[in-house]
Amino acid sequence: MTCKIKDILKDTNPHVSFEIFPPKTEAGYGSVLSAAEEIAALKPSYISVTYGAGGGTSKNTVKIASHIKSLGITSLAHLTCVSSTKEEVHRVIGELKSQGIENVLALRGDKPKDSDFPLPGQYRYACELIEDIKSQGDFCIGAACYPEGHVETEHKKDDIINLKYKVDCGVDFLTTQMFFDNNILYNFLYRIREKGITVPVLPGIMPITNAKQMKRTLELSGTALPQRFVAILDRFGENPESMKQAGIAYATDQIIDLIANGINHIHIYSMNKPEVAAAIMSNLSDIVAAV
Repeated sequence: MTCKIKDILKDTNPHVSFEIFPPKTEAGYGSVLSAAEEIAALKPSYISVTYGAGGGTSKNTVKIASHIKSLGITSLAHLTCVSSTKEEVHRVIGELKSQGIENVLALRGDKPKDSDFPLPGQYRYACELIEDIKSQGDFCIGAACYPEGHVETEHKKDDIINLKYKVDCGVDFLTTQMFFDNNILYNFLYRIREKGITVPVLPGIMPITNAKQMKRTLELSGTALPQRFVAILDRFGENPESMKQAGIAYATDQIIDLIANGINHIHIYSMNKPEVAAAIMSNLSDIVAAV
């Protein structure tokens, strides 16, 4: 039975959710559905589906989220407003309502490098999108947060002020950008709780399974790497199978530490790789509750 994520988060048993992304071309649609079905068979607490700004992959977000829902798994549809007009976003919200999808992750997205932002008829900030979604239906709304600070914000204290404003616009839960040192998250949680941000925060864990993926990840996020993970990259980065095994083990270790410290809901950026999701769930088989 599917439900709102804010209700799932009330459960104090450990739970894991996964993320997939729509295909870049129609030819890849079937393989993404197959990956979604394999991940759904693992019985995660929910599966999120990303949204490509400005068309492209975004047109399949609702379709895939609806398919996941038909499998009896709660789905979370991303909705990114950068490069989309308010009219386009309203159309997607209407599609979500018509498909009975109750959970939305509201994101601004990365500013386009080759055009002015925002253009007339666009949202400037995620908080504007959140308020709009809230006004159009009884959605459970998630948003992003950045334990190491948003790349566009110079000071972390300003980032937390901005986050508090965003949450107060109607956010039910937060999901973090990926991180590889759990102490960064624990420090972040202390600082945001101190500032009155009390909604649930799901740590976002990225299993790094190849060195090229790691390089791309760092370019996009600016995420810091602990020396322990650097050593793994140096030792196994040139051997794909060894790197995959080590990356899954590292992510599993992160998750176990988080659960041991009372964080019971973990979101995994599984990158359309059901074998990675299955390996992590197998490693956690006696730790994570059956949903």
